[in-house]
Amino acid sequence: MASDNSKEDELAGTEQPFVAHLVELRDRLVKAAIAIGVMVAILALYPGPAALYDILAQPLVASLPVGATMIATSVISPFMVPLKIMMMAGFLMALPFVLWQVWAFVAPGLYSHEKKLVLPLVVSSTILFFIGVAFCYFFVFGQVFKFIQSFAPKSITAAPDIEAYLDFVLSMFLAFGLAFEVPIVVVVLARMNIVSIDKLKSFRSYFIVVAFVVAAVVTPPDVVSQLALAIPMCILYELGIWAAQLFIRHTQAPTDEPTKPTTSQSP
Repeated sequence: MASDNSKEDELAGTEQPFVAHLVELRDRLVKAAIAIGVMVAILALYPGPAALYDILAQPLVASLPVGATMIATSVISPFMVPLKIMMMAGFLMALPFVLWQVWAFVAPGLYSHEKKLVLPLVVSSTILFFIGVAFCYFFVFGQVFKFIQSFAPKSITAAPDIEAYLDFVLSMFLAFGLAFEVPIVVVVLARMNIVSIDKLKSFRSYFIVVAFVVAAVVTPPDVVSQLALAIPMCILYELGIWAAQLFIRHTQAPTDEPTKPTTSQSP
């Protein structure tokens, strides 16, 4: 009986904090969902799903011959494809607020030196992802579509399908967005002492090969898109090495900071 009472005493007070954390997590998820819904509603009003698709398709349409248009091979494609784009755009617009909710939930459990590490990584990874997507849309798409159309025979009239184009755009956005996260990966590997800075520097030549292999796999089989992905990856790798040295110097744990409490069982 005494042992049962002692176990109850040990568990006393743990249920309420756990429930409180679940309630806070629920509230923050609700806030994030509301933010996404608000952004989607705003985009539905202006510029609207159809206009969003026109914006997304502009790099391809600009490279098509005069009079050529895109087609929809499915009955519901003219409705579903713009709707998917509107939801995706709403999520991307609300992403900073969503990440802020995640940070607000996690931050109270971190030490000050950990906050100095995690918060810049969250912010910089988000910015780099958006930069990768913007680089793909404003530069890569235009060059790739012009290059592809230059090889099209005169006897063929290009009429790309809107669903196929959406799949292509999303895969390219994801590829370039993740590729631009190379500095974050380098910083985390170095900061966690998984790979030293010297090892990262000596791995330069191998990473160039890796970058071109990745670009050949995830991009269309044309030289323009492969170079447009591989070269920025190599540059970002060097940027990651420089950032890793900076992070290691400024995010070390203070020697007088208390260690995190560990759970121990009473004998």
